[in-house]
Amino acid sequence: MTETRSVILPATPEAVARAAALIREGRLVAFPTETVYGLGADATSDRAVAAVFEAKGRPRFNPLIIHFAGASKAEEAAVFDERARELARAFWPGALTLVLRRREPCPVSLLACAGLDTIAVRVPNHDVALALLAAAGRPLAAPSANPSGTVSPTTAAHVAASLGDKVAAILDGGPCRIGIESTVLDLAAGEPCVLRPGGVAAAAIESVIGPVRRGAQAGQAPRAPGLALRHYAPAAPLRLAAAGGPERANEAVLAFGAKVPAGYAGTLNLSPTGDLAEAAANLFAMLRALDAGGFGGIAVMPIPDEGLGEAINDRLRRAAQPELAAGADAAQMEPHSPQRTG
Repeated sequence: MTETRSVILPATPEAVARAAALIREGRLVAFPTETVYGLGADATSDRAVAAVFEAKGRPRFNPLIIHFAGASKAEEAAVFDERARELARAFWPGALTLVLRRREPCPVSLLACAGLDTIAVRVPNHDVALALLAAAGRPLAAPSANPSGTVSPTTAAHVAASLGDKVAAILDGGPCRIGIESTVLDLAAGEPCVLRPGGVAAAAIESVIGPVRRGAQAGQAPRAPGLALRHYAPAAPLRLAAAGGPERANEAVLAFGAKVPAGYAGTLNLSPTGDLAEAAANLFAMLRALDAGGFGGIAVMPIPDEGLGEAINDRLRRAAQPELAAGADAAQMEPHSPQRTG
């Protein structure tokens, strides 16, 4: 294939076959999942994985989530204990990523795992994603299909606008159903720990395996994506927990619920009825839309910190972080050896 610019393709069987051929050639293909659009590459190829890091401008020590066609395929790359199998039965295919020990030998590129002795695995719950995995015949490294640290894409148009000719093709499966990334659960370090809240609530996980801890240890290098202090960020300044009117000129509001304060220069409502699932599905698309509106800032109304609200608030807190000094974000994520990952 000789394309040099990304092409948005309706996700027909023929387009999926074409995309799978590009994957096998070592090219990058964006595709929909139930969470966000992923930037897919052959996870067994060091060169293809390196192209993902280059396209995203992503730190090489930030591991990628590896997508598989089914749990049995994931077990070829990762060491599953009974907890992992119970969670896979309960939530796969679905929006749960498990951080497990790498199986040795492991078919997945060590670069995709940031040189760690762990691997982040999931089975997506989207017909197009599963069809692409089956047609490609190999696992896919697939972080969100956007430049590192920016708002995640939930439509094919978002991918085209942010990555352009850095991808060979974009499979268009429509808007993402959940619209927020997967929950990342670390099972490799002993006590289960939610490293990143997401599409599966911590309470649902606890109903299967019992209590889980929340949050990565301070100063620990990332064992999963999406853990940088500043992430998912629009260009406009973001103000959280906005209960009243605007506090700066030309400020827009990202609202939630029926009662929206007056006086803002623009308004988008994540869910007028206060539905957290609807709010999660709208979050990134509405952040992008307000950011493109030329407003002086974006105020965000309070979101209940429960269920999917926990994941929404996590993304908003990271998006609202001020820009760090050039070396600060890298310093907090300093690479470490696999022997120190426990």
